[in-house]
Amino acid sequence: MTDDDPRTVDANAGDADGDTGDDGGTAVRRDRFSGGPAREFLSSLAADEAIFAADLAVDRAHVVMLAERGIVDDAVAGEVLAALDGVEAAGHGDLPDGEDVHEAIETAVIDRVGPDGGKMHTARSRNDEVATCIRYRLRGDLLDAVEATLAFREALVDVADEHAETVMPGYTHLQPAQPTTVGHYLLSYEGAVARDTDRLLDAYDRTNRSPLGAAAFAGTPFDVDRDRTAALLGFDGTVRNSTDAVSTRDFLAESASALATLATTLSGLAEDLIVFSNRGVIGLSDAYASTSSIMPQKKNPDTLELTRGVAGDAIGEATGTLSLLKGLPRAYNRDLQRAHASVFETAGDVREATEVAAGAVATADWDEDALAAAAGEGFSTATGVADLLAAGGLPFRTAHEIVASAAPEVADGDDPAAAAAKVDEAARTVLGESLFERVSRDEVERVLDPAASVASRDSAGGPAPAAVAEELTAATDALDADATALDERYESLAAAADALDAEVATYE
Repeated sequence: MTDDDPRTVDANAGDADGDTGDDGGTAVRRDRFSGGPAREFLSSLAADEAIFAADLAVDRAHVVMLAERGIVDDAVAGEVLAALDGVEAAGHGDLPDGEDVHEAIETAVIDRVGPDGGKMHTARSRNDEVATCIRYRLRGDLLDAVEATLAFREALVDVADEHAETVMPGYTHLQPAQPTTVGHYLLSYEGAVARDTDRLLDAYDRTNRSPLGAAAFAGTPFDVDRDRTAALLGFDGTVRNSTDAVSTRDFLAESASALATLATTLSGLAEDLIVFSNRGVIGLSDAYASTSSIMPQKKNPDTLELTRGVAGDAIGEATGTLSLLKGLPRAYNRDLQRAHASVFETAGDVREATEVAAGAVATADWDEDALAAAAGEGFSTATGVADLLAAGGLPFRTAHEIVASAAPEVADGDDPAAAAAKVDEAARTVLGESLFERVSRDEVERVLDPAASVASRDSAGGPAPAAVAEELTAATDALDADATALDERYESLAAAADALDAEVATYE
């Protein structure tokens, strides 16, 4: 994609049969700019296959608008629209040579229609054309990514509901910290992915604005209707300022950042599942694992490792997009040609990683016995004892000191009675009196049990079953609302596509 050069020969020029030049030049380049060693370097035609369908839709909407405004007559519009059908049927691979897909399609139309085919480019530039095509393609990728997050959240909610009371170890710094439940743990990721959904929907809403009609950057003297082409293409409105419309790629940076944030969420979950699998508390489905070419006993979490890798790629893409944009002067610069193709690729990679993560969670074997056994390791109920002492009137810092003094003596195999005795011994050292002068032995032994410890933590958003049940309800309601928002956007785009098809059909 390139700026329109005022020295370029009129696209309507040429022989009556639509010949584009004796040397095989294209509709835009002609003979002066058709050769030289840099032609291949300049060309984005191969990468532009990603926006081939978008360009055809943009061309059709623009031609319909030109005819409606009387800028081209209906007969010419009909010929151009029929030629575009032929180009679509032939496919991207059949396009003539060109610097980009826009030029190649225009050349193909002129080849079919003759010089009047060049009227399709009246009142527009490739600058506003490509910006529109990028947004048209990217918005679909964003909605597909949103759809993947909804399926992932549904999987998280389903497994969280099934294991709302399944006790498991909670970690900080990868060290045993406090017991929690599988339901509470998975809902922590559901909340994060819900925010990723919101970010992607926000990015979609800012992407879904039409630059078409801005021309090179300074608008056009033709009486175009930008709102009409925006509506025909399913955009929610236009990017009003014509220079901003062709210059900005902030929607690419925002989308890449939202995708990178989602990928980072996925990477954290993938790392957790890899660690849990290594510790033997969950079993990954064979469908989400692989093996070694030499060690036949191996079952490796390869899909989750690749999910972590996708995060690195996505972060690199977000950083690269911002780096490309940071020093550009206003209006169009050819650097922008390199800004979007990799964002499309990232969107596909992150969507696929999201689908893999959903499947890995849904099909994993959450070993309740192993999880329960691990939940008490590392004196993980120590905080519960300190909380109990603080509730009994001791300053929390003193309670913390007592339990910290006992911690080196409490072994993983100790039952609650043995652990309580060791805490009592520490209390006698710190306080000079028995622990049981302040709290009952039964209460201490109860909070030393991982399941009882979890049940006591019933604050909003906590792991107690009642709190998890409330969170499940809220998560389900939010999921339903986001699914409705997604459906509305898909339906709006489908309705616009149908409306454009209907308008095009009137010129047959």
